[in-house]
Amino acid sequence: MDALLTEASDTALVLAIARYRQEALAEAYRRHAGSVYALARRVIGDQALAEEVVQEVFLRLWNDPDKFDPQRGALRSYLLAQTHGRAVDLLRSEGSRRRREETEARQAAEAGYDIEHEVWDLDLAEHVKKAVAGLPEDERRAIELAYFGGHTYREVATMLDQPEGTVKSRIRAGLKRMRASLGAVGVTESMGT
Repeated sequence: MDALLTEASDTALVLAIARYRQEALAEAYRRHAGSVYALARRVIGDQALAEEVVQEVFLRLWNDPDKFDPQRGALRSYLLAQTHGRAVDLLRSEGSRRRREETEARQAAEAGYDIEHEVWDLDLAEHVKKAVAGLPEDERRAIELAYFGGHTYREVATMLDQPEGTVKSRIRAGLKRMRASLGAVGVTESMGT
Protein backbone atom coordinates (compact mmCIF):
# COMPACT_ATOMS: atom_id res chain seq x y z
CA MET A 1 0.00 0.00 0.00
CA ASP A 2 1.22 3.45 -0.82
CA ALA A 3 2.41 5.09 2.44
CA LEU A 4 1.11 8.44 1.26
CA LEU A 5 -2.41 7.05 0.92
CA THR A 6 -2.45 5.59 4.42
CA GLU A 7 -1.63 9.04 5.78
CA ALA A 8 -3.81 10.96 3.32
CA SER A 9 -7.00 12.69 4.38
CA ASP A 10 -10.33 11.27 3.28
CA THR A 11 -10.67 14.17 0.86
CA ALA A 12 -7.30 13.30 -0.71
CA LEU A 13 -8.42 9.66 -0.95
CA VAL A 14 -11.55 10.63 -2.83
CA LEU A 15 -9.46 12.73 -5.23
CA ALA A 16 -7.22 9.70 -5.82
CA ILE A 17 -10.31 7.52 -6.33
CA ALA A 18 -11.50 10.02 -8.96
CA ARG A 19 -8.18 9.35 -10.74
CA TYR A 20 -9.02 5.61 -10.69
CA ARG A 21 -6.42 4.66 -8.10
CA GLN A 22 -7.66 1.34 -6.74
CA GLU A 23 -5.37 1.51 -3.74
CA ALA A 24 -7.14 4.73 -2.69
CA LEU A 25 -10.47 2.90 -2.75
CA ALA A 26 -8.87 0.06 -0.77
CA GLU A 27 -7.69 2.56 1.87
CA ALA A 28 -11.13 4.20 2.08
CA TYR A 29 -12.63 0.72 2.44
CA ARG A 30 -10.12 -0.20 5.18
CA ARG A 31 -11.02 2.95 7.11
CA HIS A 32 -14.78 2.96 6.77
CA ALA A 33 -16.12 -0.47 5.73
CA GLY A 34 -16.56 -1.60 9.34
CA SER A 35 -18.83 1.34 10.15
CA VAL A 36 -20.71 0.98 6.87
CA TYR A 37 -21.28 -2.73 7.49
CA ALA A 38 -22.35 -2.20 11.10
CA LEU A 39 -24.99 0.35 10.08
CA ALA A 40 -26.25 -1.78 7.19
CA ARG A 41 -26.47 -4.83 9.44
CA ARG A 42 -28.32 -2.87 12.13
CA VAL A 43 -30.86 -1.49 9.62
CA ILE A 44 -31.36 -4.67 7.60
CA GLY A 45 -30.66 -7.38 10.16
CA ASP A 46 -29.27 -9.77 7.55
CA GLN A 47 -25.56 -10.42 7.05
CA ALA A 48 -25.67 -11.20 3.33
CA LEU A 49 -27.82 -8.16 2.50
CA ALA A 50 -25.62 -5.94 4.68
CA GLU A 51 -22.55 -7.13 2.76
CA GLU A 52 -24.36 -6.35 -0.47
CA VAL A 53 -25.04 -2.81 0.75
CA VAL A 54 -21.36 -2.33 1.67
CA GLN A 55 -20.33 -3.43 -1.81
CA GLU A 56 -22.84 -1.09 -3.46
CA VAL A 57 -21.83 1.91 -1.33
CA PHE A 58 -18.14 1.55 -2.18
CA LEU A 59 -18.94 0.79 -5.82
CA ARG A 60 -20.92 4.04 -5.96
CA LEU A 61 -17.94 5.86 -4.46
CA TRP A 62 -15.70 4.32 -7.13
CA ASN A 63 -18.09 5.08 -10.01
CA ASP A 64 -19.09 8.56 -8.89
CA PRO A 65 -16.57 10.05 -6.44
CA ASP A 66 -17.62 13.58 -7.40
CA LYS A 67 -20.83 13.15 -5.41
CA PHE A 68 -18.81 13.42 -2.23
CA ASP A 69 -18.54 17.09 -1.22
CA PRO A 70 -16.01 17.67 1.57
CA GLN A 71 -17.65 21.05 2.24
CA ARG A 72 -20.81 19.24 3.40
CA GLY A 73 -19.13 16.82 5.82
CA ALA A 74 -16.70 13.99 6.37
CA LEU A 75 -16.36 10.98 4.09
CA ARG A 76 -17.56 8.67 6.89
CA SER A 77 -20.77 10.71 7.24
CA TYR A 78 -21.28 10.65 3.48
CA LEU A 79 -20.76 6.87 3.33
CA LEU A 80 -23.07 6.26 6.29
CA ALA A 81 -25.78 8.42 4.72
CA GLN A 82 -25.42 6.41 1.50
CA THR A 83 -25.54 3.19 3.52
CA HIS A 84 -28.67 4.15 5.39
CA GLY A 85 -30.47 5.17 2.21
CA ARG A 86 -29.51 2.01 0.36
CA ALA A 87 -30.35 -0.22 3.33
CA VAL A 88 -33.81 1.34 3.68
CA ASP A 89 -34.37 0.98 -0.09
CA LEU A 90 -33.35 -2.67 0.12
CA LEU A 91 -35.68 -3.29 3.06
CA ARG A 92 -38.57 -1.75 1.15
CA SER A 93 -37.86 -3.73 -1.99
CA GLU A 94 -37.48 -6.96 0.03
CA GLY A 95 -40.79 -6.25 1.77
CA SER A 96 -42.47 -5.56 -1.56
CA ARG A 97 -40.97 -8.69 -3.06
CA ARG A 98 -42.20 -10.81 -0.12
CA ARG A 99 -45.71 -9.33 -0.32
CA ARG A 100 -45.74 -9.90 -4.09
CA GLU A 101 -44.62 -13.54 -3.66
CA GLU A 102 -47.24 -14.12 -0.96
CA THR A 103 -49.95 -12.64 -3.18
CA GLU A 104 -48.81 -14.76 -6.14
CA ALA A 105 -48.73 -17.90 -3.96
CA ARG A 106 -52.23 -17.16 -2.63
CA GLN A 107 -53.55 -16.55 -6.15
CA ALA A 108 -51.93 -19.75 -7.38
CA ALA A 109 -53.50 -21.68 -4.51
CA GLU A 110 -56.90 -20.16 -5.22
CA ALA A 111 -56.52 -20.84 -8.95
CA GLY A 112 -55.62 -24.45 -8.12
CA TYR A 113 -59.16 -24.91 -6.88
CA ASP A 114 -60.57 -25.17 -10.36
CA ILE A 115 -64.08 -25.47 -11.69
CA GLU A 116 -63.82 -29.26 -11.96
CA HIS A 117 -63.24 -29.55 -8.20
CA GLU A 118 -66.03 -27.10 -7.51
CA VAL A 119 -68.49 -29.11 -9.60
CA TRP A 120 -67.34 -32.32 -7.88
CA ASP A 121 -67.84 -30.76 -4.44
CA LEU A 122 -71.33 -29.53 -5.32
CA ASP A 123 -72.27 -32.96 -6.69
CA LEU A 124 -70.87 -34.69 -3.62
CA ALA A 125 -72.72 -32.32 -1.29
CA GLU A 126 -75.98 -33.12 -3.11
CA HIS A 127 -75.38 -36.87 -2.72
CA VAL A 128 -74.60 -36.47 1.00
CA LYS A 129 -77.72 -34.34 1.51
CA LYS A 130 -79.87 -37.05 -0.13
CA ALA A 131 -78.17 -39.81 1.91
CA VAL A 132 -78.82 -37.91 5.16
CA ALA A 133 -82.44 -37.24 4.18
CA GLY A 134 -82.98 -40.95 3.52
CA LEU A 135 -82.02 -41.96 7.07
CA PRO A 136 -84.56 -42.86 9.74
CA GLU A 137 -85.50 -39.81 11.84
CA ASP A 138 -83.62 -40.84 15.02
CA GLU A 139 -80.35 -41.57 13.12
CA ARG A 140 -80.65 -38.45 10.96
CA ARG A 141 -81.25 -36.16 13.93
CA ALA A 142 -78.28 -37.58 15.89
CA ILE A 143 -75.95 -37.22 12.88
CA GLU A 144 -77.14 -33.68 12.13
CA LEU A 145 -76.52 -32.57 15.72
CA ALA A 146 -73.14 -34.31 16.00
CA TYR A 147 -71.61 -33.67 12.56
CA PHE A 148 -73.37 -30.60 11.23
CA GLY A 149 -74.12 -28.99 14.59
CA GLY A 150 -70.68 -29.65 16.05
CA HIS A 151 -71.97 -31.16 19.29
CA THR A 152 -70.32 -33.93 21.29
CA TYR A 153 -72.02 -37.29 21.72
CA ARG A 154 -72.82 -36.39 25.33
CA GLU A 155 -74.40 -33.07 24.25
CA VAL A 156 -76.44 -34.83 21.54
CA ALA A 157 -77.64 -37.37 24.13
CA THR A 158 -78.73 -34.54 26.44
CA MET A 159 -80.44 -32.66 23.60
CA LEU A 160 -82.34 -35.76 22.46
CA ASP A 161 -82.99 -36.89 26.04
CA GLN A 162 -81.52 -40.33 25.30
CA PRO A 163 -78.63 -42.39 26.72
CA GLU A 164 -75.22 -41.62 25.24
CA GLY A 165 -74.73 -45.25 24.16
CA THR A 166 -77.99 -45.15 22.22
CA VAL A 167 -76.94 -41.94 20.46
CA LYS A 168 -73.57 -43.43 19.53
CA SER A 169 -75.26 -46.56 18.16
CA ARG A 170 -77.69 -44.48 16.10
CA ILE A 171 -74.87 -42.37 14.70
CA ARG A 172 -72.83 -45.46 13.84
CA ALA A 173 -75.83 -47.13 12.16
CA GLY A 174 -76.69 -43.94 10.29
CA LEU A 175 -73.13 -43.51 9.01
CA LYS A 176 -73.13 -47.14 7.86
CA ARG A 177 -76.39 -46.56 5.93
CA MET A 178 -75.00 -43.36 4.43
CA ARG A 179 -71.82 -45.14 3.31
CA ALA A 180 -73.91 -47.80 1.58
CA SER A 181 -76.21 -45.18 0.03
CA LEU A 182 -73.29 -43.12 -1.27
CA GLY A 183 -71.51 -46.25 -2.55
CA ALA A 184 -74.64 -47.21 -4.48
CA VAL A 185 -74.44 -43.96 -6.48
CA GLY A 186 -70.70 -44.34 -7.09
CA VAL A 187 -69.38 -42.04 -4.37
CA THR A 188 -66.47 -43.63 -2.57
CA GLU A 189 -64.24 -42.29 0.23
CA SER A 190 -61.23 -41.98 -2.08
CA MET A 191 -62.98 -40.02 -4.82
CA GLY A 192 -62.46 -36.29 -5.16
CA THR A 193 -59.06 -36.28 -3.52
